[in-house]
Amino acid sequence: MASIEGVSELTEGDQGKSKKQLKKEEKLAAKAMKKEQFKATNKIISIDQESSEDISIGKYGSLKMIQSSKDYLFDRVFVEVKNLMTALADNSVWVRGRLHTSRAKGKQCFMVIRQQQWSVQVLAVVSDTISKQFVKFCSNVSKESIVDIKGKVMKTPSKIGSCTQQDVELHIEELWVVSQAASQLPLLIEDASRPVKEDEEDQGLNIKVNQDTRLDNRVIDLRTPANQAIFRLEAAVCKLFRDTLTEKGFVEIHTPKMINAASEGGANVFTVSYFKGSAYLAQSPQLYKQMAIAGDFDKVFTVGSVFRAEDSNTYRHLTEFVGLDLEMAFKYHYHEVVDVIGSLFTNIFKGLRDNYQSEIKTICEQYPVEPFRFLDPPLKLEFPTAVSMLREAGVEIGDEEDLSTPNEKLLGRLVKAKYDTDFYILDKFPLAVRPFYTMPDPDSKVASNSYDMFMRGEEILSGAQRIHDSNYLIERAKHHQVDIEKISAYIDAFRYGCPPHAGGGIGLERVVMLYMGLDNIRKVSMFPRDPKRLTP
Repeated sequence: MASIEGVSELTEGDQGKSKKQLKKEEKLAAKAMKKEQFKATNKIISIDQESSEDISIGKYGSLKMIQSSKDYLFDRVFVEVKNLMTALADNSVWVRGRLHTSRAKGKQCFMVIRQQQWSVQVLAVVSDTISKQFVKFCSNVSKESIVDIKGKVMKTPSKIGSCTQQDVELHIEELWVVSQAASQLPLLIEDASRPVKEDEEDQGLNIKVNQDTRLDNRVIDLRTPANQAIFRLEAAVCKLFRDTLTEKGFVEIHTPKMINAASEGGANVFTVSYFKGSAYLAQSPQLYKQMAIAGDFDKVFTVGSVFRAEDSNTYRHLTEFVGLDLEMAFKYHYHEVVDVIGSLFTNIFKGLRDNYQSEIKTICEQYPVEPFRFLDPPLKLEFPTAVSMLREAGVEIGDEEDLSTPNEKLLGRLVKAKYDTDFYILDKFPLAVRPFYTMPDPDSKVASNSYDMFMRGEEILSGAQRIHDSNYLIERAKHHQVDIEKISAYIDAFRYGCPPHAGGGIGLERVVMLYMGLDNIRKVSMFPRDPKRLTP
């Protein structure tokens, strides 16, 4: 009889065997040879097969650890999950993603493959080309494992509500485990992704993942669709901040984070060892922004870490956050700067609204919130107007008293009801509640050339016209009983002539938190630092 490649001709020991038995042995030998050739060529460790009659040998298993070997130079084109649409129907594609869920039922296994915030259903069914061993292997892969899947894109008769790709699914052809996840996970993505508002009937049935568990296992928590969207939205805010100011002629600078004195003259600083002495982590880049203005850079901004050694364990305070700071010289009135900052926020809000609806929708699926409202140009109110609105609402507040957090929130609700905006500028704060370097209002005995900006009733920027005359700066510092020697470097920056200027500092995390109406700033800090958390 004819030989099969890799199988020898009949031997004397084969003479007594039936043709049926010989044919069966030849078939098995051919499969074994094919399997060995496949392993040798692709360096793949296949699973132990339960039966020699596995028709799916070479279509599933666990890859050897990828170490960039030339043996892994496959000619494969991967398709991103978000691009799996009906236009690809009946085409076989490769996808790499995480096994989100799997559910075996009889001779089939339903899986959901997740890639960042997108997901698709995958179906493995015993057939003429898919063995029961293959299906069982699929059902036994641990959740969160990274897998390569080859499958045929098929239209679905009805929408799949549990996936982002609702009109198609993949019918599996191959599955290879790239990186196996531990069988026991500290939290499950489906639990961590549940909407925060559910019917009371459901709340007792669904597992909630508390904040500490999330932050202790942040790497896994970051995989939820909402978190994937949050940090892409945060990157967008940073990009829009940079792009808008660059188009307006600003120059990005990078300022020191280790300084020799408290940058704002306060005691809430982190002290670090610096060779034979000590240094402090910068509370603000303000001094260096102003020095850049004095150095004739005219318009500058910086993006970087800011440190505050405040023992504040609240929903909106961090000991380290990302500061978006800007400073700008102006000709005759600080409102030239206020208007630039106002338009900056308007551009950011427009950019998010127009270009990041997918991310906003994903976040809202877990954290429902009313869309952010804003006016163009933004609403600008003066402090006395705010005081009058609060008094009409029953709040007792003095003309020169700063706004408390509850009053800020109430004012935000009053402004929203009257002007239909979640963003506004409050100008002309009382001089008594602002720092010594704030320029007094020359037309008022109590006001200053300073301003705050608010989102959903919470402050996200504090700024002012700075005093740019060294003699006047000394006078105001003495009035505030500030030690002149401790701020001598600051004062010296203005001794040789400096244009009038103003600016402000923005907390990146707070902007994202308030834009999306989230309840805790730790949700928008990838690895938050607060008085009780220094890891991971």
